[in-house]
Amino acid sequence: MPKVLRILNRLAVGGPVLNATLLSKYLPTAFETLLVVGEKEHHEQSASFIAKDLGLDVVIVPQMRRAIHPVDDYKAYHELKKIIKEFKPDIVHTHASKPGVLGRLAAHSVNVPAIIHTFHGHSFHSYYNSIASNFFVRAERYLANKSSAIIAISETQKKELTEDFRIAPAEKFRVIPLGLDLDKFGERQPEKREKFRSEFDIADDEIAIGIIGRLVPVKNHYLFLKAVAFVLQNTSKKVKAFIIGDGDTRAALEKTARQSGISFSTEKDQRHIHPLVFTSWRSDVDVINAGLDIVALTSLNEGTPVSLIEAQAANKPIVSTRVGGISDIVIEGRTALLADVTDTAMFCKHLLNLVEDDGLRAKMGSDSSYYVTKRFSYHRLVKDMSELYYELLSEKITANAVFR
Repeated sequence: MPKVLRILNRLAVGGPVLNATLLSKYLPTAFETLLVVGEKEHHEQSASFIAKDLGLDVVIVPQMRRAIHPVDDYKAYHELKKIIKEFKPDIVHTHASKPGVLGRLAAHSVNVPAIIHTFHGHSFHSYYNSIASNFFVRAERYLANKSSAIIAISETQKKELTEDFRIAPAEKFRVIPLGLDLDKFGERQPEKREKFRSEFDIADDEIAIGIIGRLVPVKNHYLFLKAVAFVLQNTSKKVKAFIIGDGDTRAALEKTARQSGISFSTEKDQRHIHPLVFTSWRSDVDVINAGLDIVALTSLNEGTPVSLIEAQAANKPIVSTRVGGISDIVIEGRTALLADVTDTAMFCKHLLNLVEDDGLRAKMGSDSSYYVTKRFSYHRLVKDMSELYYELLSEKITANAVFR
């Protein structure tokens, strides 16, 4: 029975956790899987409940954190080597940046037969200055030479990694999109919608706009606030906006909202009579999507944003920046309106158009769920990944036979 050691940066709400836990749970029983994770950041919402609900046993390496820390990183590297030696995997599969560095180095040092890395996103722009970004590019090129295969989660991401940043030749990459459990987003929507809208005092004729994700600079929530202010100034309709999530920029965003004249409530308030609500972290994302009328995303850089896949599974129209792999997961003009990341005016106009046009909202949300359910089911993910694992192991066996 082939053994797979899966290494994930942290159990924090987001696409990498969903992808890694669903793979660990639903890979065919022909594989034995061990999931290893690091520690989440203090401002992140824990997703340990996802692993618990799936019945997964998880090994935690507390020194493996998101930020660079030479002492902790050194300790984490040696702890991963120890785990690899004890488990003796045929495949080490790393997810996201820090595990991709430490996990691949550890696996290569003890001659693991197959080493795979998944880019869920990357930090080559919009995160750090040019010197740091160049260092990370060079590091990834070095690590690519120690990888049996590299997974991009969209064609756009593969093109960016192979052509723009030249991480590795195209033949080393496989495109395997995310796989998620999307059924719950179509179930009992009227009931869930009533629950969410009742909690936040949303009138029947009020249009609810939401953005879901970490409050960090790369997510660019300031654009969302600009667009909300623009809509409030230019529509006669009732509108309520939601910033769902938490993080480093929370205080700055609240300050910007005040300066923009947008009154708001928070998760600590009993009533929500203002046009903006900061909800902090929520785990009931299916209830949230049922209650919203429009879902937005304003990122400067993205891999494959789960929030937009989930929004479409709930048949919600989208307004988003045109970055990363977003164009691979929406149908522009049919399920989403996109604007260049520098075109604030167009983003604001798109959001206002969706608020003003009831028919456009209904039309754009009418067939989204069929589109994403077919492409982003975890059943498809498990099938694609199993085939890659068998392919790599077969190549290794063949190469060893020829060598002998």
